[in-house]
Amino acid sequence: MKLSEEHEQFRKAVRQVVENDINPHVDQWEDAKIFPAKQVFTKLAQIGALGLEYDPEFGGQGADHSYTLVLGEELGRIDCAGVPMAIAVQVGMATPALARFGTSELKKAYLEPAMRGEMVAAIGVSEPDAGSDVAGIRTKAVRDGDDWVITGRKMWITNGTQADWICLLARTSDEGGYAGMSQILVPTATPGFSVGRKIEKMGNWSSDTAELVFDEVRVPVSNTIGEVGRGFQQQMAQFQDERLIGAYMAVASMRKALDKTKDYLQQRDAFGKPLLANQYLQYRLAELYADVDVLEAFCRTCAQTYLDGGDVTRMATVAKLKAGRVQREVADACVQFHGGMGYAEEMWPARYFRDTRLTSIGGGADEVMLRVIALLEGMGKK
Repeated sequence: MKLSEEHEQFRKAVRQVVENDINPHVDQWEDAKIFPAKQVFTKLAQIGALGLEYDPEFGGQGADHSYTLVLGEELGRIDCAGVPMAIAVQVGMATPALARFGTSELKKAYLEPAMRGEMVAAIGVSEPDAGSDVAGIRTKAVRDGDDWVITGRKMWITNGTQADWICLLARTSDEGGYAGMSQILVPTATPGFSVGRKIEKMGNWSSDTAELVFDEVRVPVSNTIGEVGRGFQQQMAQFQDERLIGAYMAVASMRKALDKTKDYLQQRDAFGKPLLANQYLQYRLAELYADVDVLEAFCRTCAQTYLDGGDVTRMATVAKLKAGRVQREVADACVQFHGGMGYAEEMWPARYFRDTRLTSIGGGADEVMLRVIALLEGMGKK
């Protein structure tokens, strides 16, 4: 994929926001266990980063997917994983279905303010008893006249305590399994909605993650995104956006982590010479750089296939799987090569180690990715 001068100008604009408006505050936000989403989103909205691929009629930029690739690569340079994950939810996880399938009225009321950074969006799929197994969700929306009445719980919801609206996946019929689900836009100011609890996590501290409660929440049927009963299929398409931007961010974060570790090893002396003079450390870093190079090239191929209108289901699955696994190796090496300082919270590798562990879990665990690939290869079918 060849990027133009326009791409590089956009990259420069995103990097300025990251360096001036995000990274200087990361330590404070990590300590507070939350970041000011609307403040950050407004800054990104000013450079058009929150609606890159969306219709200009509703405030989007009308750009192609190559700009999302650039955005993901620059978000990966943020000094924590919690903030970029929250941004990725806003641009690539909670809003794509609304942009693709929503009515003009819903887009005007909810997508446009989200792209301006005035509303925070969240995606409501996982539940206490149904994470990667989307077919197992139990949250129900029962039709009563012109309204849905929604009852249930959602778990692991990024932006959950700050969200103004939820792209909710719920059962709208008694059909089991993958059938009978719909996506419904639920404003969080609606009576019956509440945040059950904020979840304390091993990493990604600055990202607010919550359990959400729906106690007979009543919203209009006109808040349905797309077709009633097609929610599962629409959500599967939305997952591809999520996995791609996650992989783009992971590649950039790994390269930055390796660069910082290389610099540290060059500056730190042991036994009368820089640690980087140790051939084993050179070779291990070289191996990890090579892995990142391969993954970066694959991600760009994914982006090009997306641009060409191809089916990226398999590619996004592979990218997600490999990003999580390589990132775990990179994080482990960064901690190890920093020695005791890598284990100290005052140094960045400890945070990186904690944060990056989620890549192999969130958005579909490694084992789910392997199951998808196996099925696409014709294995495991009855």
